Amino acid sequence: MDRPLKETVYTPDSELRHFGRLVRHMGQDLLASRELAWRLFVRNISAQYRQSLLGYVWAFVPPVFTSLIWIFLNSQNVFSIGDTGMPYVVFVITGTVLWQTFVDALNGPLQMVSESKSMLAKINFPREALILAGIGLVLFNFLIRALLLIGVMWWYGVPPQDGLVLAPLGVLALIGLGTMIGVLLTPLGVLYHDIGRGLTVATQALFFLTPVIYPVPKAAFAATLIGLNPVTPLLVSTRDWLTTGKASLLPGFLWVSGGTLALLFAGWILYRIAMPHLISRMSA
Repeated sequence: MDRPLKETVYTPDSELRHFGRLVRHMGQDLLASRELAWRLFVRNISAQYRQSLLGYVWAFVPPVFTSLIWIFLNSQNVFSIGDTGMPYVVFVITGTVLWQTFVDALNGPLQMVSESKSMLAKINFPREALILAGIGLVLFNFLIRALLLIGVMWWYGVPPQDGLVLAPLGVLALIGLGTMIGVLLTPLGVLYHDIGRGLTVATQALFFLTPVIYPVPKAAFAATLIGLNPVTPLLVSTRDWLTTGKASLLPGFLWVSGGTLALLFAGWILYRIAMPHLISRMSA
C-alpha cells in the first residue's frame, strides 16, 4: 500500500504564532531528514576525497601544517610559550586538531546550504538534512584526525587519563558551538557573500585569541580577553581531558555549553523560518 504524500499548507501567519506546533513540526522534520542526511553525508565524503591523490591525508594537513610552524618557532625561541605541563608537540597538535574541528563546524552550515542551492530550489525536503550532513562530515574528519592524536600521544609517552571518557563531550560541545554560530549566520550568508569572507578573517583573528598554541595566560588584559572567548573553556577543557584527565576551566565549559544549546535551538528556529524566503530568492 502506497504511503500517503505529506501535504504542506502555506499561510501568511508566522509560524512563531503557533510555537508548540512549530516545535512539533521541527522534531518531525528532524527525524524525517535522517536518511537524506546520511545520503548527503556519503555524497560529500566521496566528493571530498574522490579526485585526490592523497585522499584522507588531506584531513591531517591543516592541523599538522599549522602545528609544525609553531613547533619550529618555539624550538628556535622566537617566542616564549611557558609551561604547558606536557610535551609542546602534544599540546599544540591537540589544540590545532580541536580548533580545526570547531572551524569546520562553524563553516559547515553555510557551506552545505550554498552547495545545495540548486537542490533547494527544485526539491521540497527537510532542510535539517543539510545541517545533519554537515555535522556528520565534521565528526568524520575529527575521527580521522583522532588517529593522529593517538599516535602523537603514544610517541611522546602521554598515557590515557581517567578524564578521557569526558573528551567526546568536549568535542561535541565544540562542534555544537561552531554549528550554532554557523546556523545563525547562514541566512545572511546566503544573501551576502561578505559573511563567508568575513568568517575567514574572523577565524584567523580568533585563532590568536584562543589558547590553541599557548596556555591560558594568568594575568594582564590578554587573560581577560581570552577568558571572554567562548571557545577557550571548551577547547582547554577538552584538551585537559585528553592529556591530563582534569578540566581546569570546567565552570566556563558548563556555562558555554548551556548557552550553546539554547542559542542552537534559537538558531534552528531562525533557520527554519528563513529558509522558505531564501529559497524563493535563490529561485528568482
